[in-house]
Amino acid sequence: MTVYDNAEEVEQHLQDFLTQDYEPGYEVIVVDESSTDHTDDVLKLHKQQYPQLYSTFLPKPNLNVTRRKLALTIGVKAAKYEWVIFSDIHAFPPSATWLSEIAESLDSRTDIQIGYFKKGTICLQAFEDITQASSLIRKAERTRADGHHGKRLKYLRGKYDFIVVRADKAHDVLKFYEQKIGLRQLLGLRLSVMCHNLR
Repeated sequence: MTVYDNAEEVEQHLQDFLTQDYEPGYEVIVVDESSTDHTDDVLKLHKQQYPQLYSTFLPKPNLNVTRRKLALTIGVKAAKYEWVIFSDIHAFPPSATWLSEIAESLDSRTDIQIGYFKKGTICLQAFEDITQASSLIRKAERTRADGHHGKRLKYLRGKYDFIVVRADKAHDVLKFYEQKIGLRQLLGLRLSVMCHNLR
């Protein structure tokens, strides 16, 4: 996940990611986009208590670079497990068995899953190929959107809480992030996402 001036949220919710009951082991990678508050201090305190936390940062902003996409790319490069989950500090796990539930749903045919939190449980949408999920990701992660931030995101509108993807395919997913999408394209994506989610 990436954070920017999210010290309060990191303090409240990062522990939910770090206390998962998942036996094979996991790591949580947080990339700080050069926060101006005390996010870095909060991350340092958590690192002392949780060895599975890895954090790094982006240098000061460069206006020519899409920050979130770059930050997630750095996170993917640091990942050492077979699967990667793109999440957000605002979309924290509803229970300590979140990772186990995801792991149980994975199979050899799935490249990517889009996940939603719904009334304390998770719902997963599996795709055998990343291109099948591209319209959903492009719509949610476009430049003018707010990504998947928010409380309870609308399934039919194509918003989600997290993405589960094979680590070797994660860079392919990031290609769909922060694209500039015109109004006509956006309407097409909305229709495509709605049709897919009504099936």
